[in-house]
Amino acid sequence: MSIQPGERIPEAILQYVRDGVQKIDTDTLFEGNRQVLFAVPGAFTPTCSERHLPGFVEHYEAFRNKGVGVACMAVNDPFVMHAWGESQHVPPGLRMLSDGNGEFTRLLGLEMDASAYGMGTRSKRFALYAENGIVKQVFVEAPGEFRVSSAEHVLANLPG
Repeated sequence: MSIQPGERIPEAILQYVRDGVQKIDTDTLFEGNRQVLFAVPGAFTPTCSERHLPGFVEHYEAFRNKGVGVACMAVNDPFVMHAWGESQHVPPGLRMLSDGNGEFTRLLGLEMDASAYGMGTRSKRFALYAENGIVKQVFVEAPGEFRVSSAEHVLANLPG
């Protein structure tokens, strides 16, 4: 079963690139703040590159104006996530996080089998909103869809 509103974000380690590979634990990422985490099946893939990440880049300041941090995650290595972020002109502050082995994705119960496409286990397309490490909203896409995890939908559904 996937993570539900009211549940605590599970503990895991994610990676990102800044002066080499850095690690961040989910407690550090989520505790003491309001955070949106959206996940994509893969960096540089069509919908992810043409619509999902660009929407969060475009609306990043609107999230920040509401006091909400934004992070993007994929089951890709941190170097791929970094290169993708650079290619998409991701603003400073929008974190590009790697769940390289899919451990955090599995803990969230949001993994999918993309072996038929040669991609192995990946993350479902989703977005979640958490306050102080507690999930408040989860938006999981049906296979092949892109609606509820969009920046516009998440932003419109944020409290206050």
